[in-house]
Amino acid sequence: MKHETHETVVILDFGSPYTQLLARRIRELKVYCGILPHNASWEQIQALNPQALVLSGGAKSLYDQDAPTADPKIYHLGLPVLGIGYGMQLMAKDLGGVVRAADRREYAPTTLRVLVENDLFAGLGQELTVELSHSDHVETVPPGFTALATANNTPVAAMENQDARLYAVQFHPEVVQTQEGTELLKNFLFNIAGLSGNWTPAAFIADTVRQIREAVGPNEQVVCGLSGGVDSSVAAALVHRAIGDRLTCIFVDHGLLRKDEAKQVMETFTRLFKMKIIQVDAADQFLNKLAGVSDPEQKRKIIGAEFIQVFQEEAAKLGQIDYLVQGTLYTDVLESGTAGTMIKSHHNVGGLPEDLKFKLIEPLNHLFKDEVRRVGEELGIPEELVWRHPFPGPGLAIRILGEVTREKVELLQAADAIFIDEIKKAGLYREIWQAFAVLPDIRSVGVMDNQRTYAYTVALRAVTSQDGTTADWYRFPPEVLARIANRIVSEAPHVNRVVYDITGKPPSTIEWE
Repeated sequence: MKHETHETVVILDFGSPYTQLLARRIRELKVYCGILPHNASWEQIQALNPQALVLSGGAKSLYDQDAPTADPKIYHLGLPVLGIGYGMQLMAKDLGGVVRAADRREYAPTTLRVLVENDLFAGLGQELTVELSHSDHVETVPPGFTALATANNTPVAAMENQDARLYAVQFHPEVVQTQEGTELLKNFLFNIAGLSGNWTPAAFIADTVRQIREAVGPNEQVVCGLSGGVDSSVAAALVHRAIGDRLTCIFVDHGLLRKDEAKQVMETFTRLFKMKIIQVDAADQFLNKLAGVSDPEQKRKIIGAEFIQVFQEEAAKLGQIDYLVQGTLYTDVLESGTAGTMIKSHHNVGGLPEDLKFKLIEPLNHLFKDEVRRVGEELGIPEELVWRHPFPGPGLAIRILGEVTREKVELLQAADAIFIDEIKKAGLYREIWQAFAVLPDIRSVGVMDNQRTYAYTVALRAVTSQDGTTADWYRFPPEVLARIANRIVSEAPHVNRVVYDITGKPPSTIEWE
């Protein structure tokens, strides 16, 4: 299954909090970039067929007892190598340089001065502001190396061995605090490593479609659980492009989706893509199971178990299934530590029974979320679906605090639709990572039409984020919030109060349950 035609850079991860950001920066330059642990064997590295290596920064000192190391072969195989931060220090130490503990730790933007003309800093000027973050530094470069730059308290801020194609910088070019960081990465990738930048959404689609066609036999059947979210939608569209009607999608509508979402999903994939989709209207089934349940974890378990049962019953009606499509992303692969092969044996996926005999197709497991969206656009999936905000698997059940009832679902669907509609009208939707309404389990006194009311409160949540691991609350213009609140109170049933959540993550989570 390894027939990729794109160029590849491998990052060896030494524990830097910036490693995924570094991979994103390289991918933004249209060069595919994979991440492996620092102790990956040369065979593992070679399996990705890299044209260049990058040694990431790290959180430890080179002199810590458990300081991470790498296979020393990486310096001697003719591949261009770029060491960053800890990666520079390790390169210096491994190749005979001197690395010392600094007199003073440096964690701040500082001015870097370029000492000699060189390819790495070509066109960047003699001085630039860089983000330094280190407690050790290179005091003496290894034999054959030249010091390229210096900074206060950092005698060697960059170095190179041009003949061996080894380069290193003490600062972080991937962070926004470093001026011209992207240009430096361009110099390494294109001028030094000689890459062309051929990894585009179109190239990814062509390569993935070819791999799926090679793997799935002419008489084999594939099933996909289509949720209407970005990941499953793009995964389904990719596999459908490869094998057409041998893919059957099962769309389980548990009655806890956003307003009109089920209708939109069916219309998009049946009309636009002509896919075979089985829609299962299971709203009554799910709501009956949730009756009287208030605990959020119990709600999640009930919905998860019921979803699997419904999906399994529908899949069983199809007869022999050879493959299951999943919308696994690269972040999931990195967190699980599993190998990122696109097609693999099924092993307890999402709680599905072990007696289901099939293989997995995970066509997105080399992509980050923003890359999935770009692939979706290239596939022709409508913008409103591709750029839809993340939505939890249990749906509105975990945005309704306390017991879930049909009345509360309809109320929340109405309030949420108004919220999103006004965000889009204000041209703010793409600025926000996630926005949604929550129905707390409270009622309060109000006055409407000169009469006392005792009705629900709706809470609004909108955050900005890169990947959901941390988030900040979104600063709406007051007039937008005012319009939203007025509409919700006027149009959503049984609501007399609207509040806005202004806590970040941490200390809060994005979802309320």
